[in-house]
Amino acid sequence: MGNTWMETSPIPVVTVQTSPFEDQRPGTSGLRRKTAVFEGKRNYLQNYIQSLLSSIDLRDRQGCTMVVGSDGRYFSRAATEVIVQMAAANGIGRLVIGHNGLLSTPAVSCIIRKIKAIGGIILTASHNSGGPGGDFGIKFNVANGGPCSDTVMERIGQVSRTLEEYAICPDLRIDLSRLGRQEFDLENKFKPFRVEIIDSVEVYLQLLRNIFDFSAIKSLLTGPDQLKIHIDAMNGVMGPYVRRILCDELGAPANSAVNCVPLEDFGGRPPEPNLTYATSLVDAMKGGDFGFGAAFDADGDRYMILGENGFFVNPSDSVAIMAANLSTIPYFRQHGIRGFARSMATSCALDRVAKAMKLALYETPAGWRYFGNLMDSGRCSLCGEESFGTGSDHIREKDGLWSVLVWLSIMAARKQSVEQIVREHWAKFGRNYFCRFDYEGLDPRAAFYLMRDLETVISDKAFTSQKFAVGDHIYSVERAENFEYIDPVDGTVARNQGLKITFTDASRFMFRMSGSGGGMGATIRIYAESFERDIERHNRETQVVLGPLIAIALKISNIHERTGRRGPNVIT
Repeated sequence: MGNTWMETSPIPVVTVQTSPFEDQRPGTSGLRRKTAVFEGKRNYLQNYIQSLLSSIDLRDRQGCTMVVGSDGRYFSRAATEVIVQMAAANGIGRLVIGHNGLLSTPAVSCIIRKIKAIGGIILTASHNSGGPGGDFGIKFNVANGGPCSDTVMERIGQVSRTLEEYAICPDLRIDLSRLGRQEFDLENKFKPFRVEIIDSVEVYLQLLRNIFDFSAIKSLLTGPDQLKIHIDAMNGVMGPYVRRILCDELGAPANSAVNCVPLEDFGGRPPEPNLTYATSLVDAMKGGDFGFGAAFDADGDRYMILGENGFFVNPSDSVAIMAANLSTIPYFRQHGIRGFARSMATSCALDRVAKAMKLALYETPAGWRYFGNLMDSGRCSLCGEESFGTGSDHIREKDGLWSVLVWLSIMAARKQSVEQIVREHWAKFGRNYFCRFDYEGLDPRAAFYLMRDLETVISDKAFTSQKFAVGDHIYSVERAENFEYIDPVDGTVARNQGLKITFTDASRFMFRMSGSGGGMGATIRIYAESFERDIERHNRETQVVLGPLIAIALKISNIHERTGRRGPNVIT
């Protein structure tokens, strides 16, 4: 409860002595650790929140508004309480928080932009497992609604390494289940501290209403020839959004949405929308009763789409197909289409659409913050990553439900099935076969030296003239590089973003060491891609097509011998 007329004494602001931690520089998706670290290490959470708040210039911080949301994973409620107490003590004027603490990542981005907040804190570890034995994460988004830049990450890291104290209001209590405004008088503060608990869906729903033709989608999902859909919210934050937007607003039957209750452990499985973990969706779609299926990750920024009989839409194809059909969506008819962007590891399917539409194509490092700059400067309308994320300039995050509504809009306009749309796209532009191998939980030193030695191999002048014979196919190296990105907006350079080997027939493979795990060792990802123009050869098994390329990648990296592994943990 906030202050009633009976409580006249203001809430004290307390300064607590602490010691710094060495491992609090955030990565691409914030600070992710085992939940036990945040919950069990004394002051670990408080230190990080203080470092995050201190990274905001004091003048900007005084009296400003911030947004707070979570994907509902275990420890979110306790962490939200600490964030509220510390935000108050650090001079933040107002917090806007989702009902019961829940907000999807796209909704946070949308609300930051709508109310002109200085930024937002999102409690999520995305597709990583929840529960006491799982992972927890804290992500900081800035005033444009997108993830913070490398500079801000570095600043948070610097503060955290020398932190000696944090400020908190331990007596401040809020009720996350009560919609509306709560006000608190603090010691030595002139203005009361305000907390607003808002409906988790409403602001985001309004945004989507202004982007799409809801009546066209509603006609598709209702009526005599209705498209039967099956949507799996994977017990993450998306349940309330799916029910309210797809069922209540757009008319999908209530039973077409499953796993819509947010659970602290996501029902005991990783909330990861891919063929490995979204198995109940895959099985439901293979039954043939549904024409469209989708699953979302815990915080709602990633998605997977399946057509009838479980036809899988590769995320790299998904963004290319959206790009080719954007004119079916009112928002893009009104605002025009500026350019496209994809992460370096995403297939080149999007490049072919950009070329046909005579639009710019930007290839960026992994991490959504690079797209934000392009969109803020008006260079880019649509962007995507192979890791099941797509978005546009309506917000500054990838957006799973938006992506699903794009697909439903395309199906409504073209009156075709998912598979027909994909196959026609391949027929027109050619097919980019694509897959990814993940080697997880590697010894960080072994992974580092593997990448270093591989870079030495591919940097050798002789390597660029090398030919590899696998079966009856000869692959000739055209280019080998350690990918670096020069931001066209501000000229900043991001180096060492991954090793990329391109062959003369436009096939390529890439190696990236990934840092978004929660301190569980290193991950090396290998991406392979090859292009097929011939429509007669669009029906082949991806693994068969890419087998020879992967064989070369395994051979030159020696990854199995060097890591003691016999194969990848996950193939996407």
